[in-house]
Amino acid sequence: MPNSPASRLAPFVERLLGGALPVGLRTWDGVRAGPPDAPTVVLRNRRALRRLLYAPGELGLARAYVSGDLDVEGDLADGFRRIWALTRSGAVRGAKLGPRDWAEALRLAVSLGVVGPPPAPPAEEARLSGKLHTLLRDKSAIAHHYDLGNAFYQLLMDESMAYSSAYWTSEDEGYDLEQAQWDKLELICRKLGLRPGMRLLDVGCGWGSLLVHAAKHHGVTAVGITLSAEQLQHVRGRLVQHDLEDRVEVRRQDYRELADEPFDAVASIEMGEHVGEENYPEYTRTLYRMLRPTGRLVLQQMSRGAVAPGGGAFIERYIAPDMTMRPLSRTLGHLETAGFEIRDVHALREHYVRTVRAWEKTLETNWDDVVALIGESGARVWRLYLVGGALAFEENRMGVDQILAVRSSDEGLSALPATREWS
Repeated sequence: MPNSPASRLAPFVERLLGGALPVGLRTWDGVRAGPPDAPTVVLRNRRALRRLLYAPGELGLARAYVSGDLDVEGDLADGFRRIWALTRSGAVRGAKLGPRDWAEALRLAVSLGVVGPPPAPPAEEARLSGKLHTLLRDKSAIAHHYDLGNAFYQLLMDESMAYSSAYWTSEDEGYDLEQAQWDKLELICRKLGLRPGMRLLDVGCGWGSLLVHAAKHHGVTAVGITLSAEQLQHVRGRLVQHDLEDRVEVRRQDYRELADEPFDAVASIEMGEHVGEENYPEYTRTLYRMLRPTGRLVLQQMSRGAVAPGGGAFIERYIAPDMTMRPLSRTLGHLETAGFEIRDVHALREHYVRTVRAWEKTLETNWDDVVALIGESGARVWRLYLVGGALAFEENRMGVDQILAVRSSDEGLSALPATREWS
């Protein structure tokens, strides 16, 4: 059907991309173009194209998908994988519209009846105000993601409520996410050298997985801080459940509000991404200041190259506004400048692929329950996030590492063992 929307759109998109369509394209009239064996992008209405006209590229596509104006038939991960393969090969020009492209796009939009006012972004898109990384704005950014509701996160995660990369130590069929998260928590405790009576600080404690594990299995007393009201409520409930109220304290507090008090060990597990580049030196100085001499730090953190340090338009608008990821080398530099001695770096990139795919499987298995908790649009946000996130780690566009550092004594004593006793 040469005059169908699909047959008219396909050549323009291919010219814009600089190559053949990597996925199929079906328009609202039911006509399909593109490779027959590929996942199919479905434009359910003209509004989907209007979103792309006003926000070309990743943001417009995300808005169209989250709102339901655009859908994908087939394997969403396979569709992403095909597009990224073209990007790596240099075949895709980045979908950047020049003046001639814009003129042609407008002519095509008029002929297809697409022209109209810009559709409102989905309600799930973050709308923060105020200066970047002030205390008030950081609380709003954290609330956008972490205060989605404890019931949703309890459905998505394992019983420990550990919302970070697990540590997969077995390929056995019965080995699952819950055991892999237990092994991750145990690995952190061993690296920190925790023993009964020691004091642990968890900066960005999440739903309390490390606090509970360290207190129950290693006999420490602990303090955890979070900016999330939902997390604070959940952790306090867990402390009552495990009879740990006298040994574990949780506060709704920013790292910049920590007063000097000596801890034997400090952990910060995938929280530093929310600090921001300008504030990161203060963050690492604070971690150093909170430790006694010979005290150890375990910092688990995602890394990314120079391109899209915030994760890209979708992540920045829908998942983690104001997040900053940096190359591992820059994080190590910040830690050393603060006074830390780096003792070990443990790459966990492949472990995150399995972790995120386990969350994705849980999301799809419990799709109706997820929709009941956070709505259809919210569920679509999380589907896009988890599928894209797993692929980013798989293709080494993102990494995650556990860094072990120590605050050596004035005499240079680290008090660490000569060998890696946690291996």
